[in-house]
Amino acid sequence: MQIASHEWLPASQGNASSLMEPALAEARCFNHAALYKKLADTRPAAPSRAEAAVFLRGQLAQVRDQPCEIPEAAEDLGLWMAAAIQTVHSRYGQYLLQRKAGAPRRFFSNRAHALYFLRCVAPTKLVDGAWLYGLLEHWRNPRFSDLVRTYVEELGEGALDKNHVLVYRRLLARYGLDPLYDLPDGLYRQGLIQLALSWNVEAFLPEIIGFNLAYEQLPLHLLIASYELNELGLDPYYFTLHVTVDNGDTGHARRACQAVLDTLPSLDDGGAFWKRVREGSKLACTGVGTTQVIQEFDIDAEVLRILTRKSGVGNGAHSDYCRVAGRSVNDWLSMPENIPAFVRALEQGGWIRRGEPADNSRFWKLLQGERADMFGVFSSYELQVIYDWICGAASADGQLYNEYDASIAGAPGRQRSFRVTERLAQRDAPPQTSVAPQLLDPDLSRLEEQLQHLDDADRNTLLIQAMSPAQHWTPAGLYATRLFVQALCG
Repeated sequence: MQIASHEWLPASQGNASSLMEPALAEARCFNHAALYKKLADTRPAAPSRAEAAVFLRGQLAQVRDQPCEIPEAAEDLGLWMAAAIQTVHSRYGQYLLQRKAGAPRRFFSNRAHALYFLRCVAPTKLVDGAWLYGLLEHWRNPRFSDLVRTYVEELGEGALDKNHVLVYRRLLARYGLDPLYDLPDGLYRQGLIQLALSWNVEAFLPEIIGFNLAYEQLPLHLLIASYELNELGLDPYYFTLHVTVDNGDTGHARRACQAVLDTLPSLDDGGAFWKRVREGSKLACTGVGTTQVIQEFDIDAEVLRILTRKSGVGNGAHSDYCRVAGRSVNDWLSMPENIPAFVRALEQGGWIRRGEPADNSRFWKLLQGERADMFGVFSSYELQVIYDWICGAASADGQLYNEYDASIAGAPGRQRSFRVTERLAQRDAPPQTSVAPQLLDPDLSRLEEQLQHLDDADRNTLLIQAMSPAQHWTPAGLYATRLFVQALCG
């Protein structure tokens, strides 16, 4: 996972609009999302790979003068990793003591804040491990064994519940956080770096090894996010999975250090390879990071974004008999720039009563409850944002917009933690069959058919193609990964 230099930023409501722009002025005119999709959605053609290489060189030029957290001597990597892990554990212990003493959550002010975070970091999480994909073609080289093994483990070795990207996709679907097409372009920058590395391994091998070294170290924000997501009743599994697989003993953090030592040239190159490894490590901190996303959450801005999006499809769908401040709803929704004034008019007219229970607001009753006229218009994520926005400070308890648990002694209205909810659900659930259902998927059927007629070399080539960032999380990709693991261990 990513090394973050600002681990201790508190949860606050800043200016979310800054996420619209990358940190550097030069990057503002570059469309990160467009190139990201070219590299993530399919096997990119040569022009797209070349464009990605140019992008990478520009990113490396931008970080060249930044300080490097990697030690100057490769032989010091083990001590550096151990010291970093000890520091993270110590600071996490301090965090736990502070929470036990009554300190508020450090990251997430309410449930909507946490969901916003999960949505904003999705472009990076949905290409998890991609930077190592290009090394699969060289899996027979023993110097790359730790790196290839790391990529295969990012793919969960083909298991449905261990493939990191599939786990995150399910997380997004579970909480209504997709689709992602309206995210700010700057949020795609880090994921684009990872994809660009994946498709240009021959040109950027040292940088890939350095990126992997920095990104696979355990960051403090991962531990805190896991703790607070669970506390708010949200599934922390994706994050706890990384805490375990990135461990400093047998996990990816240790393997990343070993991979550097395994791949350093035996022939004297004047330190050029090692220098490029250190430069590549700086890319792990490029783009909008976890703590920046958390700090810049602005629930007022997020509500306006949601309502502005809905105005495009809601304009013309309302009857003229309903008027707000003398204007029809269709009139208010006719232009996006009307939305801030429309929201103020709803508040002034008593349709929205901020700082009170949501059920006191007539607007909320249009969205939820019996015979809600606008039921289904908003996703569960959007409803949670609106709910927490209306409730104000009371939403810090983290309750779900349509239910909360008032049965916990001494804590009325407190949301159950995710783990408690899961344990209760498993206790009450009927026994499940152990027979896995047969997956229906056209790509899987085609892959199985093709594999029957190929020799070993072509078979491995086809498996590797199916394990690309675009496919590895699909039924065909998961099947290919399982077969590749058999070849790898055979």
